[in-house]
Amino acid sequence: MTGTTSRDPRPPQESALVLPRYGREPEGSRTPVAFPGYRSTGLRAPLRTPVDLPHRLTEVTGPVLGEDRVTAADADLTLRMGGEAQGQRIIVYGRVLDSDGRPVPHALVEVWQANAAGRYRHVVDNWPAPLDPHFDGLGRVVTDALGRYEFTTIKPGAYPWGNHHNAWRPAHIHFSLFGTAFTQRLVTQMYFPDDSLFGQDPIFNAIPPTARHRAISRFDLERTQDNWALAYQWDIVLRGTDQTPFETDDDGDVA
Repeated sequence: MTGTTSRDPRPPQESALVLPRYGREPEGSRTPVAFPGYRSTGLRAPLRTPVDLPHRLTEVTGPVLGEDRVTAADADLTLRMGGEAQGQRIIVYGRVLDSDGRPVPHALVEVWQANAAGRYRHVVDNWPAPLDPHFDGLGRVVTDALGRYEFTTIKPGAYPWGNHHNAWRPAHIHFSLFGTAFTQRLVTQMYFPDDSLFGQDPIFNAIPPTARHRAISRFDLERTQDNWALAYQWDIVLRGTDQTPFETDDDGDVA
């Protein structure tokens, strides 16, 4: 019997799942995974070269969460548990952009932070600063079609953290960004301009000097709401020479 074999006319590389790859920022501007002044990195930084595990179809596709699971109330951290948080009310807004300056829509942006006194609502945070019964320090929003996000919150206070003698963290807000799958996550911190504690904070100083300005928000008087809240702008760039400094491996894709 004579038969024929069906063949895919496309080149082999076009018939397989091809994932996007992005150029890495220059080595001198990347935040190291271990930094001598930041003591706990000595306990958690990898001792061997990480192995790059390929992401397959089930890991890079599929829903992260439904649209109805994130509400407008999630973006206002000042109104929780039946009351209003204490402290300086602020608006934090910006855009999530890719390496070409294009907006990244539908990305989940989550934040967590200390309250106005510098204390987290967390079981291990027990330094003697007051807890705010109407502030849990957690918020989330999904970027719109233009990659925009916005939170209303309280400016966090500085707090001691025991890394070295008289160690205090500058005011900051933690950010987590999710793409189209849970494997696509990046974590970073946003700081406030002209903080007096920058010089003695090893987490901030682990960022190479040429990239530190990317982690600092910009005060925006025009967006400040009269008699209500100050405003700070902070754009998050995921890749390229203008990439925002991240705490997580920058090979993950958030797009």
